[in-house]
Amino acid sequence: MIDGGSVAGFILAGGESSRMGVDKGLLEIAGVPMIVRATRLVESVVGAPGVVVGTPEKYRGLGLRALADDWPGCGPLGGIATALRASEADWNLIVACDLPYLTREWLEYLLQRARDSEAEAVVPMNLVPASKRGAEPLCAMYHTGGGPAIRRALERDVRKVTDGLAELRVEVIEPAEWKGFDSGGLLFKNVNTPADYEEAKAKFAGRAEK
Repeated sequence: MIDGGSVAGFILAGGESSRMGVDKGLLEIAGVPMIVRATRLVESVVGAPGVVVGTPEKYRGLGLRALADDWPGCGPLGGIATALRASEADWNLIVACDLPYLTREWLEYLLQRARDSEAEAVVPMNLVPASKRGAEPLCAMYHTGGGPAIRRALERDVRKVTDGLAELRVEVIEPAEWKGFDSGGLLFKNVNTPADYEEAKAKFAGRAEK
């Protein structure tokens, strides 16, 4: 855990994925639901209980703190806005629940970058496909002060996360800066389809959860 500064952690629940057909967060990898895996990882970095943004009734049986989405049906941007509205911290680590390859070392680096930044969001950039740059806003740091701008974007019917950050001061972390945390080339790979899920289960098979 990185000390110093006020940081909270939020996990965006998977919702009803059209390609998966079920709530991705409840799918198990190495015997643990992905939403629980993500929460434990975030908690190990921020040193405080992670909060799931989604439907509280779904996660009550898992012992997780859950916060009802202020913007149901509006996708991840609504979840980010909800987290920033509810947060009492300065900075917020917000990650999607379906990123099983994230590591503690990478998230610690991301937190430190935010604490050293004067931006309102610190977002890694990726190359997917290799010739095209794209943001990874569902594994990023958001300052609580950026919440009103994101809510204004939602009120204008903006739904794409990167479009919702247009009014914010954004610091990007280039691939060259985070590649050292990604020896397997999977850091930001999410679980969108049954094939992705089978791949992740195979990757983590036999690994004991801490």
